Amino acid sequence: MAIKPKYIKQLATTLLERYPQAFNTDFETNKENVTHLTTIESKGVRNRVAGYITRKKAATV
Repeated sequence: MAIKPKYIKQLATTLLERYPQAFNTDFETNKENVTHLTTIESKGVRNRVAGYITRKKAATV
């Protein structure tokens, strides 16, 4: 599934810049960290952000 919304990419990029050590290539860990580091209430948005972060981290490995 493509990540199209710009706000998802911007939020994920900001989180990666501020907390680079908090994220890795594990989706479940990233999902928990996104929950703790943000005030996102929507499960769908949280999962998209965590998925985008996971994809970005996997591409850099």
